Amino acid sequence: MKLSLVATALLALTGTVAMAQNINQRKVDQQDRIAQGVRSGQLTPREIAHLERREGSINREEYRMRRADNGHLTRFDRAAINRRQNHLSRAIYRDKHNRFHRG
Repeated sequence: MKLSLVATALLALTGTVAMAQNINQRKVDQQDRIAQGVRSGQLTPREIAHLERREGSINREEYRMRRADNGHLTRFDRAAINRRQNHLSRAIYRDKHNRFHRG
C-alpha cells in the first residue's frame, strides 16, 4: 500500500514538472517561430510588435498566477496559459502565411 501511494505521489509530481517544462518550452518555440518570421521577411514590423505584445501579456499573466500561489501554477492556471499559447500559436501561423511581407 505504501509503495502505491509513493508511486502515485511521484507520478503526480512528474506530471506537474512536465507541464511546467511544456509551458516554458512553448515560450521558447514560439519565440523561435517569430524570430524565423523576422529573418525570412514573412512578418511585418507591425505584426512582430503585435505578437511580441501578446507574448508579453501571457508572460505577465503567468507571473501574476505564480505570485498568487507561492510560485506554483494550479491546473486551472496551466489550462488558461495553454489556451492563450494556442491562440498565440495560431496568430503566428496566420501572420507568417498571410499576403503581407516585410519589404
